Amino acid sequence: MRCQRTLCILLFLAATSIGCGGQGLHHWHKRSGLNDYDVPMSQAAVVQNPMYVPLSDREFLWNQIVDTLDNYFRIEREERVRLLGGVMTEGRIETFPVVGATYLEPWRRDSSRGFERLYSTLQSMRRRAVVRVLPQTDGGYMIDVAVFKELEDLDRPDYSSVSTKILRSDGTIVRPGKQEKPGPITLDWIPLGRDVQLEQRILAELRDRLGLGVNR
Repeated sequence: MRCQRTLCILLFLAATSIGCGGQGLHHWHKRSGLNDYDVPMSQAAVVQNPMYVPLSDREFLWNQIVDTLDNYFRIEREERVRLLGGVMTEGRIETFPVVGATYLEPWRRDSSRGFERLYSTLQSMRRRAVVRVLPQTDGGYMIDVAVFKELEDLDRPDYSSVSTKILRSDGTIVRPGKQEKPGPITLDWIPLGRDVQLEQRILAELRDRLGLGVNR
């Protein structure tokens, strides 16, 4: 797997933690001006997923969902809720995959504070979100938020001394071709399940935007 960052990142994290009595990252996080959605959520503040929204104005709801999701990802495709033949169709929003934010990028919100952000700092991670808007018979909607994590799979480790060229012993002349992209080649992305913590952040922010709750 590719180690995305250099040794200076580890030294920065270690110095920050040790220099502040083990609370360095916490105090640095407070000084950085991040909003409340990046701090740990209490057990009482857990939002049900899917979340029920008792609103009948589907255009207002849709705009709030898009505006909230845009704070974390870049939207790739939208399928709005529509009334077709007297039946409400399901809405769906998909985002582009985004390489996970690191500890050196505190302004980005696609990686949750703690383990997820540290993992994204040390490994090549990416995330994408899928939001479903499900109309209900009482006029409300169920909002289902799913954030998927993936780990980059390479043909060889990054910055390794292992060569991809093999010397042949049968006397055949091997002429190396032009290599357009130096370094390891991405073979695929390995699914790692869902980022439940980030799903909760998105749902909590959407809930507050809609005025459905004040406590987090």
